[in-house]
Amino acid sequence: MVAPEHKSENKRMVKMTKKTYYYIAGIGLILACTMSVCAVFEVKNQEKEYQGLFFRHMKIFSPEAPPKASFAGEEVPQDLYYVKEAFEREIMATTFMHTSSLLMFKRTNRWFPVIEPILKKNGIPDDFKFLALAESNLANVVSPAGAEGYWQFIKPTGQKMGLEINDNVDERYNMELATQAACDYFKDAFRKFNNWTLVAASYNRGLDGLDKALDKQGVTDYYDLYLNDETARYIFRIIAMKEVYNHPVRYGFYLLQQDFYPEIPYRIVSIDSTINNIPAFAKHLSVNYRILREMNPWIQNYTLPNKSRKTYSFKIPAEGAMNYETLMKKVPTHDNFFHETLKINEIH
Repeated sequence: MVAPEHKSENKRMVKMTKKTYYYIAGIGLILACTMSVCAVFEVKNQEKEYQGLFFRHMKIFSPEAPPKASFAGEEVPQDLYYVKEAFEREIMATTFMHTSSLLMFKRTNRWFPVIEPILKKNGIPDDFKFLALAESNLANVVSPAGAEGYWQFIKPTGQKMGLEINDNVDERYNMELATQAACDYFKDAFRKFNNWTLVAASYNRGLDGLDKALDKQGVTDYYDLYLNDETARYIFRIIAMKEVYNHPVRYGFYLLQQDFYPEIPYRIVSIDSTINNIPAFAKHLSVNYRILREMNPWIQNYTLPNKSRKTYSFKIPAEGAMNYETLMKKVPTHDNFFHETLKINEIH
């Protein structure tokens, strides 16, 4: 048995232990609450500091459309409020869609030198090169409607314009041939409309579709037409891209010489027979299949049947053409980007 005095002592110890526990627990709770409150205040202070930085540095201005604009020498009637607002919308879209706009401007160095002489040879105004920007951002892409390649031909139209399109070859992905096909379309359309703005609009809407719209509405000018949203925006998108490309710094684009993608020097190998194994054919030319496809995206398979003995021209990179640093040394200075950037830097 436990003596009474020991029982009393045990009770006092238990009471003290409980008091000590509650005391320590209370202090811990107070400390925890204090830390939580401090953490909340710290977060609030950080948020406030961030908001202050944001409001000091985040400034978005509405880019202004130029007072005068034209396409292929044909003036844009900005005295009409709906024309002015439509043009401003596309200026804003081109200005603030930074990634796509930057990429297409970087690609112009590689592809405009290919497109421009073909347009000139066919008597097509130089402004039509901006259709390729509006269509594909100068990339070989596929649209939800099935249009493909740099100039976004659907299969029936591409074949009608003389492009070979099958499981092995798709010439919509050949810049030279696709640009020539686009020029053939533009010439046909100009014979019909005798107006370059309508020619460009028909490239989006189709010859018959645009002709019917003009007839039903009893007008002869693109800017007088009420159109579906895509075609209504199409011409303004092209002109906006032209405007931002020609005056980049005005819209916040600063690209230096080294920012542009270089042209790839190449030699041509012509083949007029069947190729049963294109990867082996590539190795025979001292390249691999990946490089051959990069240089010739019109190749669609591993073989090239050629019963008709058609001559195909393969681009083979010149010696050293895969080295990026070597290529960049040959990138020309772009006056509209490079010199405008220097002028702005000198001012500031």
